[in-house]
Amino acid sequence: MEQLKSWWRQSYSAMTDWLGEGWLVDVLVIVLVTLLVTLLWRVVAKRLFTLISRSSSKWDDMFWDSLNGPVNWLILLVGVSMVAQTVAGRIDSELANYLPVLRKVLFECLTAWCLWRLTNGGEQEFIRRGRDITTVQAVSKLLKATIIVIFLLTIFQSVGVNISGILALGGVGGLVIGMAAKDLLANFFGSLVVYFDKPFKVGDWIRSPDRQIEGTVEHIGFRVTQIRTFDQRPLYVPNSVFTQISVENPSRMLNRRINETIGIRYEDAAKMGEVVNKVKAMLQNHEAIDQSKTLMVNFNAFGPSSLDFFIYTFTKTTVWAEYHEVKQDVMLKIINIIHDLGADCAFPTQTLHIESLPEGFGRQDDAPKPAPSEH
Repeated sequence: MEQLKSWWRQSYSAMTDWLGEGWLVDVLVIVLVTLLVTLLWRVVAKRLFTLISRSSSKWDDMFWDSLNGPVNWLILLVGVSMVAQTVAGRIDSELANYLPVLRKVLFECLTAWCLWRLTNGGEQEFIRRGRDITTVQAVSKLLKATIIVIFLLTIFQSVGVNISGILALGGVGGLVIGMAAKDLLANFFGSLVVYFDKPFKVGDWIRSPDRQIEGTVEHIGFRVTQIRTFDQRPLYVPNSVFTQISVENPSRMLNRRINETIGIRYEDAAKMGEVVNKVKAMLQNHEAIDQSKTLMVNFNAFGPSSLDFFIYTFTKTTVWAEYHEVKQDVMLKIINIIHDLGADCAFPTQTLHIESLPEGFGRQDDAPKPAPSEH
């Protein structure tokens, strides 16, 4: 070991004498070490990437993608900053005093960049795993906001700015800004209500009985929620509105309801009981009808021109198009049942019943006879 140290001192002294200035040797050594570390990292990174590619988990891929780029820049940052520090110490001592601060700021930027990439990767991975998109995006936005705040505070601390003064100023400024931007804050807290209460999420069909709001949710921001109406127009609703109105979410319905009234003719009154029984049996055996829900078929009204019975049941599907296909099939089968029993559906009619005519009304012999004509 002593021999190695002695050899290094002699070599260093010889190179110093040859170059004339010791700082040039320092710069050369730093550059060589930086290149060596870069090549070593490339080898290690290649092996790590091979191992990660064999893994079935996607989390290690996410961490690797988040760290690989910042580590490459970190090696370059350390090497360049050391070279700059060495050169500045020989040229301008005042400039050399600022380089550590600059190096620290750049290191904090790389750290924030790495955390930002890690947050994006986690968001995409959770969405890929089928987690609730609205919740994942909300947590991701909060994490990114936290990263930005912490990053700015550390930057101020690094450059010598008093953070306590900034926090105190932020408290007074926050009160003034809060009074001036109460609507903006109301929308922000409205977005938090949507994120945590989860009355709807991206992709849900929502509507409000209190307002003319209906469509599919496309994006939930911190200020507005974007809804695509059924005529394909974008509708931007301030989030504060959702804390004041009732919101219906048809996307979360368990079933769709069929509630129809059918009338048959009065002359088919004797067949009403059989019609009702057969229609009920048809619904009980229908594969698209949910038998665990309420199922009713009853004669319930004497209409002006028909005897009415109603059906009340629920389909298994909640898809709007499929629901109408099931409903059409049910209605067609009801018509066939009515016709198979020799009955028919009623339609609005009026019958005028005259019990008797006044005496002499309409007799032919009481009609006035035409006068004889003269030729």
